Amino acid sequence: MGWRAQFDCEIPDKCIICVAPHTSNWDFIIGIIFKQAYKLEANFFIKKEWFNFPFGKIIRSLGGVPIWRDTQNSTTDLMAKAFSEQKTLRLAITPEGTRKYNSEWKKGFYYIAFKAQVLIVLVSLDYKKKLIHVGKLFAPTGDIEKDIVEIKKFYSNITAKFPYKFSL
Repeated sequence: MGWRAQFDCEIPDKCIICVAPHTSNWDFIIGIIFKQAYKLEANFFIKKEWFNFPFGKIIRSLGGVPIWRDTQNSTTDLMAKAFSEQKTLRLAITPEGTRKYNSEWKKGFYYIAFKAQVLIVLVSLDYKKKLIHVGKLFAPTGDIEKDIVEIKKFYSNITAKFPYKFSL
């Protein structure tokens, strides 16, 4: 497909992989191909509806973790606990939370990393360059407003599949 990868940092055994932009279903396909090509063990959140027949087994085998967006459970607490119980856990999350335009990023990826005391790996999908960039390790400080601004700077020169859907 003409894509290439650039690694400016290693991906730790325990981390949140912040993947942006997410404006198309192609992002998922490219991400899965990347994961398979580099034999990268990583999981990802996907809404629970994808786990129904016939896709459930396929999604689970690719690393999918169902997310229930309609419950009162603290996903951040559950995932932070999971990090303490696993030898390896890499969780890829798209901070936009949707393929539609979203002026405010979801902050769950940040809170999970902060509570679990793991690094955030900043990864971009640049459609103009056809480049997956594993670019930076980020340690959350607890000052979320300041940290999110810093994280978003990493994505400032990235071209999404549908640029009008990507907001920083």
